[in-house]
Amino acid sequence: MDLTDPQWALLEPLIPAPRVRADRRGRPWKDAREVLNGILWIMRTGARWADLPERYPPYQTCHRRFQHWSRDGTLERILYALAGDLRDRGQIDLSEAFIDGTFVSAKKGGRCVGKTKRGKGTKIMAIADGSGLPLAVCIESASPHEVTLVERTLDNCFLAQPPKRLIGDKAYDSDALDARLAAERGIELIAPNRSNRKRLTQDLRPLRRYKRRWKVERLFAWLQSFRRILVRYERHAENFLGFVHLGCVVLLLRRLLDSL
Repeated sequence: MDLTDPQWALLEPLIPAPRVRADRRGRPWKDAREVLNGILWIMRTGARWADLPERYPPYQTCHRRFQHWSRDGTLERILYALAGDLRDRGQIDLSEAFIDGTFVSAKKGGRCVGKTKRGKGTKIMAIADGSGLPLAVCIESASPHEVTLVERTLDNCFLAQPPKRLIGDKAYDSDALDARLAAERGIELIAPNRSNRKRLTQDLRPLRRYKRRWKVERLFAWLQSFRRILVRYERHAENFLGFVHLGCVVLLLRRLLDSL
């Protein structure tokens, strides 16, 4: 998981330089690349911070820097920059996007943890573009229904321009949501009607796009190859969201390098 030289060349300008005290006191900051490599090792393996190998900076340094980047918006700004670059290169398809949520077991308490039949956990909501790249992610308690989280997920989109069509499963079949997205955001919502519906609102032609909904499922499968995203060990919601953001950064970074 260590960053390659081409990957770091793209990331380095997006990471803010460390603050230097006016009196020049204190220890020098550890190299940001080595710290990020240590964070990526934790995200991939799911190990405790204290188990970080000695080839990386001290685990306290990596943990502290990760929390700082998660809370000050650094990881989010990197996502915006990478997504914008990919859009400018024509690598992001906004003609259609796919939305879904996935349950993540939570080992501790904290914000955005709720009880379900599967136990307590957190819900990751994500939107993938027409090629399966992440357009938006957010986390919420596992208890609320996914149809109530659509607009909040759209508010966390990495691009200012929304997708033209948003495709989901039967959980997103809602006339009220259809009307709001069309009127307020200019988005057409495509979702199969539930079996108990008396008045059908979707015809077969738009529903052909539903066959490609596997792209958002593939996005979740890729993100959850990182064990720190597969299971939530963080008590603080900001830390867990930081790992989700970092997973998206790795995916966008790889696609960007493939397009160069």
